[in-house]
Amino acid sequence: MSGLTSTVRAPVKKGADQAIGRSRGGLTSKIHAIVDAAGKAVALSLTPGQRADITEADPLLDEVDPAAFIADKAYDADPLIKKIEERQIVPVIPSRKNRRDPRKISFQLYKNRNIIERFFARLKQFRGIATRYDKLKSTFFAAVQLVSAIIGIN
Repeated sequence: MSGLTSTVRAPVKKGADQAIGRSRGGLTSKIHAIVDAAGKAVALSLTPGQRADITEADPLLDEVDPAAFIADKAYDADPLIKKIEERQIVPVIPSRKNRRDPRKISFQLYKNRNIIERFFARLKQFRGIATRYDKLKSTFFAAVQLVSAIIGIN
C-alpha cells in the first residue's frame, strides 16, 4: 500500500435555484401575488412548490402599501399579523381551526378574496403558465409577468 487516497467530489449544481420543488402533485412552482382591487397584479414572486406560502408575504408586502391584506388561512401566524398591524394595514385573514383564541375578521372584506382567486384562474388559462414549460426561473417568471400585464390591460 502506497498511502495514496482518492476522493470523489460531489457534482457541482449548475446555475441558481430554478424555483422548482417537490410538492404533493410532483415537481411544481408557486406563484405568489398581491393584487389590487381591480384584479391587477401589483407584486409577484416565484418559489419552489414545497415552500410555505407565508414565507413570501413579507417581501411582497415591502413592495406595496395596501389598506388591507386579504389572505387565506395559510397566512394566519402571529408574527406576520403583528407586522401587518404595525404598518397600519388591516389583516383580513381567517383563523386556523386549531388557534386557541380565534381572531374576528370582517367577512364583508374577506368576500373580496375572490378577486385574487379570479386573477389566478385567469393566469392559469395560459397553458405555458399552468404547466410550466420553461426550465429556467427567469424565463418562467418573465412569462408570468407578461401574462399578468395582459390580464391587467384587459
